[in-house]
Amino acid sequence: MVGSAIWRNLESKGYTNLIGKSSKELDLRNQAQVEAFFEKEKPEYVFLAAAKVGGILANDTYRAEFIYDNLMIQNNLIHQSYVQGIKKLLFLGSSCIYPRDCPQPMKEEYLLTGELEQTNEPYAIAKIAGIKMCENYNRQYGTNFISVMPTNLYGPGDNYNLETSHVLPALIRKFHLGKNLEDSNWGAIRSDLNKMPINRINGTSSKDEILNVLKSNGISYKEGLKRSSVTVVIWGTGEPLREFLHVYDLAGACIFLMATDPNNLSPSADIISPLFNIGSGEEIAIYDLAILIKDTIGFRGDIVFDKSKPDGTMKKLLDASKLNKLGWKHSLELKQGIKAIVQSGYSLNNE
Repeated sequence: MVGSAIWRNLESKGYTNLIGKSSKELDLRNQAQVEAFFEKEKPEYVFLAAAKVGGILANDTYRAEFIYDNLMIQNNLIHQSYVQGIKKLLFLGSSCIYPRDCPQPMKEEYLLTGELEQTNEPYAIAKIAGIKMCENYNRQYGTNFISVMPTNLYGPGDNYNLETSHVLPALIRKFHLGKNLEDSNWGAIRSDLNKMPINRINGTSSKDEILNVLKSNGISYKEGLKRSSVTVVIWGTGEPLREFLHVYDLAGACIFLMATDPNNLSPSADIISPLFNIGSGEEIAIYDLAILIKDTIGFRGDIVFDKSKPDGTMKKLLDASKLNKLGWKHSLELKQGIKAIVQSGYSLNNE
């Protein structure tokens, strides 16, 4: 999602000498493949957007994969950027690098001042290692590597896999399926499952198989004499507050920072370890987010919050004032962004 958004943004600004590979073409965890790629292509600037990402369930289930894959990807890319003498590298981290009980809003200097949220600790540790790798390569080798910490992202190319997705795309797909279920629009349901099967259940499966897999993923159907009803179940209490940023805005911020001279990043910039938060500065409760998406899609059923499931960090708001002072600010509001996704029919992404 992030890499393709940066690519599109660069193209819109007239850049044509772009180099990139999909994960199927180049395994960034493989040191030899990454070394060969850099030796052949010799890039001048690197946007390190590649990562293994997911929501609470994925982070807590695939803990070993999240720390191993992300460490390997960033170690290979950062080191080869140094070996090949690139002009500048931008490393994308995540707001989960900050302590679980971090003061709000979270400032860059709060990094490593407290314990991390346990559900995504492996991912956070990998990202912190990437930040420190950039910092210490700058310190020892004089490289020009910067790190950015985006807030929760959404937009074209998002991951709608109900097992591994973040909360916003998961809710969009749940309410989309729920709406079609209450409308008995089985054509739309089967089309959705053919694009992205759930637990190997696709559009060719029987209605009972589809209803069972939907129920196991929080979309339950109850047939009544007068009217049938659909309920969408959401993890947690609905009370946590989250900040969201459209990936279009993130791409613009990354290109803005890549084009900014390191000596002008801020009046008090630390050239050795430049770190920037990227966010909207606005937050919304998960409950209100669910209502917003429900109303946008037109789902008429009930919402149930499963309080036996974890909430994760209760509040995660980034302080992006350091970047805002340089002249950048987000442009797309959350309601507008969600409406655009729903109206486009949201695209399923298997990556």
